[in-house]
Amino acid sequence: MKNDIDLLEKTFLDNHGILKTSQLNALNYGFRGIQALMDKGYITKIKNGYYQWTKAEKSSAMIVAGLFPDAVLFMDSALFYYGYSDIRPVEWHLAVDKNTSKVRFRLEYPFIKPYYVEPEVLKLGVDKAEFNNSFMNIYDRDRLICDCIKYEAKIQKELYINALQGYIRDEKKNISNLREYSKIRKVDKKVSKVLGVWL
Repeated sequence: MKNDIDLLEKTFLDNHGILKTSQLNALNYGFRGIQALMDKGYITKIKNGYYQWTKAEKSSAMIVAGLFPDAVLFMDSALFYYGYSDIRPVEWHLAVDKNTSKVRFRLEYPFIKPYYVEPEVLKLGVDKAEFNNSFMNIYDRDRLICDCIKYEAKIQKELYINALQGYIRDEKKNISNLREYSKIRKVDKKVSKVLGVWL
């Protein structure tokens, strides 16, 4: 029994602390087995069909990384990560394929704000970010600023200005990437107008 639990824990931790019902079924835990694991406090149901290892670090980052491996940190979440904003967002802002089911994002916790993006540009400029030993997709600085300029009307003015100023000061920015992304995202004239003086 102990070896089974050790193997189960390892499997959970290898999957960001989260397993689907189908994964538990593949490990020979049916409905009753899953109930027994919950009753004994080994696992917790976090969403219909998803379970978290109870002793795993219960950071929202770990849950987001486990539930949405295909998503990309976007807007407020990415701006905070890069230090372009000092406001920690209450919601995780995630770019996802526009064909993704909206049901996936109905969670009690953590709070998710999905942005539905065309599949052909979803992976453009994707990098990796580390949060509490969990890795998530994130847009690189240049793609992020390109999108901020594209969606200027949807962003609070103060956040927008801080993002631009943070990017201008950032030694890790890559102007050639920014120009390439702006052409693909069809905002090259707007990017030149907004940032041209500083680039």
